[in-house]
Amino acid sequence: MSLKFLSEEWFAKVEELKAAAGAVEVPPAMTDLVINITVSGTEWGNRDMSLKAGSIEKGHHAGAPTKMTLPADLARRLFIENDQSAGMQGFMSGQIKIEGDMSKLMAMQTVQPSASQKALQKQILEATAK
Repeated sequence: MSLKFLSEEWFAKVEELKAAAGAVEVPPAMTDLVINITVSGTEWGNRDMSLKAGSIEKGHHAGAPTKMTLPADLARRLFIENDQSAGMQGFMSGQIKIEGDMSKLMAMQTVQPSASQKALQKQILEATAK
């Protein structure tokens, strides 16, 4: 079953997949990483999510040092399809707006996900409607 990216059902499925995956190995550079993300242009208006230790979570975290705002199509390419070139293109074209500590984002670009992170990401991609 494919679920619409950022729908309530999608967030619930992501949590279900994360729980089933158990302890996912996180590269050391990502363990303390918290980025708040606001995704614009969804059918539900702006949607808030975050990346915490490389894991997608619904909502924002208090005290996150960095906030990113970007459109839904770009968020899907970047966080679901793992298209790293989309991030640079979005930033250079002004579609991605950053507030706060930009060094956190730079650290994220150089880190390779672990095998267990890649497996979980594949499951999330498969559960996400095109």
